[in-house]
Amino acid sequence: MPAPNALLAAVDRYWEERILPPLTDYIRIPNVSPAFDSNWSAHGHMEAAVALAHRWCEAEKPVRARVTVHRLEGRTPVLLVDIPAAGVPPDDPRTVLLYGHLDKQPPFTGWEEGLGPWSPVLRDGRLYGRGGADDGYAVFAALAAYRFLEERGIPHARAVVLIECSEESGSPDLAAHVEALRPSLGAVDFVVCLDSGCLDYERLWLTTSLRGNLIAELRLAVLAEGVHSGNAGGFLPSVTMVLRRLLDRIEDPRDGRILVSALAVEIPDDRRRETERLAALIPAERLRAGFPLLEGVRLLHEGAVELHLANTWRAALAVTGFDGFPSVREGGNTHLPALRVKLSFRLPPTLPVETAVRVLRETLETTPPFGARVSFLPLTGMPGWNAPSFAPFLERACEEASRAHFGAPPQAMGMGGSIPFMNMLAASYPTAQYCVTGVLGPHSNAHGPNEFLDLPTAKRLTAAIHDIVAAHAASKETP
Repeated sequence: MPAPNALLAAVDRYWEERILPPLTDYIRIPNVSPAFDSNWSAHGHMEAAVALAHRWCEAEKPVRARVTVHRLEGRTPVLLVDIPAAGVPPDDPRTVLLYGHLDKQPPFTGWEEGLGPWSPVLRDGRLYGRGGADDGYAVFAALAAYRFLEERGIPHARAVVLIECSEESGSPDLAAHVEALRPSLGAVDFVVCLDSGCLDYERLWLTTSLRGNLIAELRLAVLAEGVHSGNAGGFLPSVTMVLRRLLDRIEDPRDGRILVSALAVEIPDDRRRETERLAALIPAERLRAGFPLLEGVRLLHEGAVELHLANTWRAALAVTGFDGFPSVREGGNTHLPALRVKLSFRLPPTLPVETAVRVLRETLETTPPFGARVSFLPLTGMPGWNAPSFAPFLERACEEASRAHFGAPPQAMGMGGSIPFMNMLAASYPTAQYCVTGVLGPHSNAHGPNEFLDLPTAKRLTAAIHDIVAAHAASKETP
């Protein structure tokens, strides 16, 4: 890492004095996303998180900025900070939209001794607790970047910081907010999303694609009620046998490859070249080290290029829930009658969700094993996203900011996860440029136990965003 420059040194102090205390308080709030708390409004945790961020923004905003909370009946709120342009021609229509979210994943189990989802702990430059890195830091980092632009007298276009509260539920409320706010958002030509990740903490990482996601329930039944396993064994197909055969229609059990050809897409040449550069930087051994694998457990593929492509441009399946199994303690000698299984599919960036629903229903429901009752029920779906090519100004700005504040050139990558906001914005603003980045790096473990925010990375990213939005204002290359 380079020695701190003047900007980074000031950002470091600001984070320690003005951001770290309220961000620590934010982690204490159990504001899980609506999908995991149907009574979120009555519980008041989401409102508490929004109020905390609102108070901080009011206290720390640039002089002429306006902080509001946009509300729609029955939906989670959206926090907005409207920052007027400075130092650019008065007729410059451009708007930068900066995005983050305040809702959190549920606590999960397995936190280390002394750590917990709602008990923030600062240890070795890392702030542990749910939501700090995913994605509570975003509102603080975004506003801080503009505060420093104002203090240093650096020109910038108008900006809107938009912080939603339903991202971890698939952003079901966001489209309605964006539609209602569209006239006031203005001519958005540059989007900065702070909800992505990084494969190390040594450079600025830029996300160029995101996979889509389809959550579905698979229901299967072979009996009207459970029966004695001794009487049934050898006569009847078990529900686990039916499930195994159904899953084998979709996924190769040897390497996780998805067998349904309609779920594959043509990978663009520029993304393949990008992945080859990425594989040289992050080989398979480093990928393995980024996960808490038990000793002896292998990755699905050996080559780094294939691993990266499998995670970013190919479909994948995770079984994330079961209903119908008794606990080990309570399980008796009973042939189980039925199961409900929750399936999470990651879809290639350019594959329509509707296509996935259609082909998966056909694959699973047609000619079910042993004549079992099988139903495929889609629950939620969100499309993926593939970034447009970087404009020259953005390519230069990211290169210079990464070298200045991280001491290394930036690196582009695809991400295996989903950010619903990105596809929504791409549809609304098809000619905009996109800088999608974030702090979720190795072992930061968003959605799992021991989530942490790497503070040096957050500080360097804040300084990098400052430089990038300044470069946007100086450029004439954006639409």
